[in-house]
Amino acid sequence: MLTRRQFIQRLLAMGISATSIAAFLQACTPQAAVSTATPILPSPTSAPPPTAAATSTTASALPEAPASPTPQPISGEAYLAVARGDDPAELTRRAVKAIGGMERFVKPGQSVIVKPNICVAYHSPEYAATTNPQVVAALVTLCLEAGASTVSVMDNPFGGTPQEAYKISQIGEAVGAAGGEMVVMSRIKFKSTKIPQGKDIKDWLVFQDALKADVIIDVPIAKHHNLARLTLAAKNLMGLVENRSSLHSNLGERLVDLVTLFKPKLIVIDAYRMLMAHGPTGGSLNDVKLMKTVIASHDIVAADAYAATLFDLRPEQIAYVKAGAERGLGTMDLQSIKIKEINV
Repeated sequence: MLTRRQFIQRLLAMGISATSIAAFLQACTPQAAVSTATPILPSPTSAPPPTAAATSTTASALPEAPASPTPQPISGEAYLAVARGDDPAELTRRAVKAIGGMERFVKPGQSVIVKPNICVAYHSPEYAATTNPQVVAALVTLCLEAGASTVSVMDNPFGGTPQEAYKISQIGEAVGAAGGEMVVMSRIKFKSTKIPQGKDIKDWLVFQDALKADVIIDVPIAKHHNLARLTLAAKNLMGLVENRSSLHSNLGERLVDLVTLFKPKLIVIDAYRMLMAHGPTGGSLNDVKLMKTVIASHDIVAADAYAATLFDLRPEQIAYVKAGAERGLGTMDLQSIKIKEINV
């Protein structure tokens, strides 16, 4: 009489697949004979092997995996922090500290790009069209204290020259005093780049230095936008690409495509002054609301979702917030996360 091993070897020699043999043996095994030992389960971080049905499914039918899984905060720390008070720099420091400190995001020797909104050279900071210079400078200081090798600050304004915009926004002076470097984004460094996890756009003209940096810190000002409703962190990434007017078609999905490419590690939203109407450029102090608030999170969707509520909007009313949540890039369910409110 053949042993179990000899029987299996004989079947394999006949050309019967191992999968078919396993199925046959399972069907023939009496229920009482099944081992009661604790099963060896796969690690939570590893996916189970695909079934035959799964491997035959076409790629387009498979569910879309998150482009950049949202990292969880360290135990006891906030998922998102909201700091309020009179000093924009101190608000920035306290908000970042509440979510783990800059050392969570920047390691010694790493290169950092800080991306504020410096879209125009028309208005000084009180008009709330550009990111608060004290917020940007505080981030530069924190990066250098964490051991960053370089901290570069840049944007690609559509109104005026970069040099004019850097000066009038007062960001250039503040960054220089903090030890960072203002960078003029040379046109020759924008090159056609594939977006592997892009859903609506598969390639775009992208500033190459942004892809080489170890860390991108996204620091927009919270403001009204006549097409997108709001300019927040996902919208702010448009400053790292060319041909921006074409992005406004199906804007929500296309901005999320950019998020999958750049993957900013830290989001700090400047809501110290907010432009409530006639954005993105503004021009009237009557449109500016003094909120004295700074928001910080590792999660771009959550940060933008919270900022939307400051405009009395629901997160799902902002197309790129909704699209980002649907594609697994973060959460817009603010009730599900730990938010730390800080009064300075």
